[in-house]
Amino acid sequence: MIQESSTATSIDLKTGIVHADIFTEHDTGFGHPESPARYVVIIDHLRNADYAHRLEWLAPRPANREDLLRCHLGGYIDLARRDIQGGGAYLSTGDTSIGPRSWDTSLMAAGGACVAVDVVVQRSVKNAFCVLRPPGHHATPGRGMGFCVFNNTAVAARYAQQCHGIGKVLVADWDVHHGNGTQDAFYEDDSVFVFSTHQWPWYPGTGARDETGYGRGLGTTMNRPFPAGSGRKEVFGAFAGELLDAARRFKPELVLISAGFDSRDGDPLGGFHLEDEDFADLTRLMLDLADECAEGRLVSLLEGGYELHGLGSSARAHCGALANHAAGD
Repeated sequence: MIQESSTATSIDLKTGIVHADIFTEHDTGFGHPESPARYVVIIDHLRNADYAHRLEWLAPRPANREDLLRCHLGGYIDLARRDIQGGGAYLSTGDTSIGPRSWDTSLMAAGGACVAVDVVVQRSVKNAFCVLRPPGHHATPGRGMGFCVFNNTAVAARYAQQCHGIGKVLVADWDVHHGNGTQDAFYEDDSVFVFSTHQWPWYPGTGARDETGYGRGLGTTMNRPFPAGSGRKEVFGAFAGELLDAARRFKPELVLISAGFDSRDGDPLGGFHLEDEDFADLTRLMLDLADECAEGRLVSLLEGGYELHGLGSSARAHCGALANHAAGD
């Protein structure tokens, strides 16, 4: 287990940004909405933000097989590698576009999530945002789905538990699409609470309100589906009300955010109407919850967001809230 560092005080800490140019090398094909430009526009917005001096730029590492096996089946890991290195255009599990470098980028995305957990738990940064491609929340233990190969958030949660001794983890997902893969990974597990707001009915067709967990995990999955046209009232209301109440009872020791910005107004793959300030307010709410329950430990991981201008500005608002909180503002 990696030991926590006591060398930095809260006043010294910044927001960690896990990033690498390799994330532009995941080639999904011409016209695909999950394009390398997503990474470029976010990094450009962050480097030019007025709070850029409060960011700590961090390199990822590739996930190893053990990292992946904590939440993915070995057979699926091998299949994904064969599909990608065999030159396929899609994973054979379904609808996930891949290119020649997708194996390396997928490993780096999952490993980058682990790096963010390391630095937050060690307190070398206050919190962290991972600018990762491909995204992850649709990847189930045994299947790639959507735009996702490995479930970066699930990998981070298990890594925190097994390598840092974290007990309970909260995953909060505000992507416009339901994070079915994250739900599947922890559906029977009472040590991870999964909360999701999402458009309904919409891809991938899961996330009904009555999907609440099974066995030991009963009650640690909470879905709040809303119709197209929903916005701050519905999404922020669910976070500020039902999630906060449930999280305070659950008492997480680490907070993870599946930060999908396709719930922003104008996104071509969604019908929600959140604005930049709504993402900032959601972030501040989650930061306050992390301070209250989890000693401030919070890691955010990029999921969706496909209208490039909106993606950049909403990610900048999100990270601004993270950085200002780290600085004590």
